[in-house]
Amino acid sequence: MTRAEIHPDPILLEIVAAALVSAAEEMSVTVWRTSRSTTVRELLDYSTAVFDGEGRNVAQAARMPVHLNSMELCLRHIVAHHIPLAEWRDGDVIVTNDPYCGGQHLPDFIAFKPVFHEGRRIGITCVLIHHVDVGGGAAGGYNAHAVEVFQEGLRLPPVRIVRAGEMQEDLFATILQNVREPETFRGDFLSQIAALDVGARAMRRLADRYGAETLEAVGAALLDHAEAAMRGAISALPDGSYHAEDFVDGDGLEPGAKRIAVALTVSGDEIALDFAGTSPQAKGPINATLATTTSAVYYAVIAACGVTATVNSGCYRPIRVSAPEGCLVNAAFPAPVSMRMLPGHKIATAVLRAFAEILPERIPASYYGTTFNHAVNIRHADGRRQVYFDAELGGWGAHPEQDGPNGLAAGFHNGQNTPVEMIEALFPLRFVRYGLIPGSGGAGRMRGGLGIVREWEFLAESGLLNTSFDVFDKAPYGLAGGAPGRCGALSVTRGGVTTPLAAKTIGYPLRPGDIVRMETPGGGGHGDPALRDEAARAADREDGYVVD
Repeated sequence: MTRAEIHPDPILLEIVAAALVSAAEEMSVTVWRTSRSTTVRELLDYSTAVFDGEGRNVAQAARMPVHLNSMELCLRHIVAHHIPLAEWRDGDVIVTNDPYCGGQHLPDFIAFKPVFHEGRRIGITCVLIHHVDVGGGAAGGYNAHAVEVFQEGLRLPPVRIVRAGEMQEDLFATILQNVREPETFRGDFLSQIAALDVGARAMRRLADRYGAETLEAVGAALLDHAEAAMRGAISALPDGSYHAEDFVDGDGLEPGAKRIAVALTVSGDEIALDFAGTSPQAKGPINATLATTTSAVYYAVIAACGVTATVNSGCYRPIRVSAPEGCLVNAAFPAPVSMRMLPGHKIATAVLRAFAEILPERIPASYYGTTFNHAVNIRHADGRRQVYFDAELGGWGAHPEQDGPNGLAAGFHNGQNTPVEMIEALFPLRFVRYGLIPGSGGAGRMRGGLGIVREWEFLAESGLLNTSFDVFDKAPYGLAGGAPGRCGALSVTRGGVTTPLAAKTIGYPLRPGDIVRMETPGGGGHGDPALRDEAARAADREDGYVVD
């Protein structure tokens, strides 16, 4: 029978759907257990997914929406402009990190492996990993002074890193020659390859058991089901246009904040988001490609609408995204984009702010709205080098009926905590403080979540600090009369003298005994602070969440 003649019953559909998600989760566990860097093992800065034979995302592991929502966009670009699907062969692995070839920024290497069963392509597995270093002008890949993508690191166009099952060792050696942590990169990259194989075996087992045609029919049905759920959620919204904005502080090279403007239009069971009115692309690396923008939009729309169906690319079908070419959220080549998470968060918070007009009872105030990515290029006394990379998060915005969670990763990037014990065991750092910042959550009938303070002492002979921070000037907004959350801050203390640093810092020299202090933003409050319950006020004081 052909795929069109197969109509999976609900039980079979549920069984195979769960098996496909399980395949993506198996891939995720493989990366977690075999990778080398704390960026992957602890921060969990990676994602895995399974595609059907036509390149449609049918199942995802519960990892990072910023990655997952853009995977299909990248695959489409590769197929349309570089390597057509008809040329993909059994045993191939295609990889790229180029933001202008469907990617987002250079540290993110995305790899695809076609899956064949009895000579027929039945699927594609995908693993995206954020690698610790990709060369360029700053350790960790965040060059605050970059004005072109060429200055941000190694750019790899879509190529076969594995051809017919054979690793292309000369190409792999070229990549390793251009990064500061080649052995760490090697370990993380090989874990990517291994996870692709794990997913491929799982898909072949499904084809063996149910048949390739049934597997294809189930994939198509899952996409249609997700699309129907998304359209149903959108059709429950009132038709109309809604407008909102949010701001990135600036690029650190030119003065002034950068505006992200969005017009959200609901029409029947479809929704369109247009970013006309957004600031032109920046000179510095706070730009985003349309892949990042679309990914942030998908996250915000799915979250706001409360879709409970399994998320796959069927959810994306009723959503349209447009932005003027050359603006901050649709940067034109060769604009630098390493800090694309900074506008990415603000795209999400702007879209959610527009939804607050439609669903005021559901949408929370702004969360912390940034990722505190930072890296240290470490030089030891014996000449050895290391790259320490980490990221911090902050406080969530208050919900209309609940205080914002403290120090919790936003769903858009879904990062995890790197235990200080693990960092101290691997890097010459000693943590002296890690906790919540009293008073950092915005006041309201419901209080915003608290930001985080993290301080560590530098112990090596020398180091260079690079940071990709934001929300030092433009605070996370409150809603319905709630106060904004507190902004972030960065400083270094040397010999008892504290020096404030800019959010986007590159190459700040560290010496033994220096104390680096990071303060992440708190979430916005919701509702009039005068209406806060007195028992809640007392609990805040008792818990040390507020400052009198």
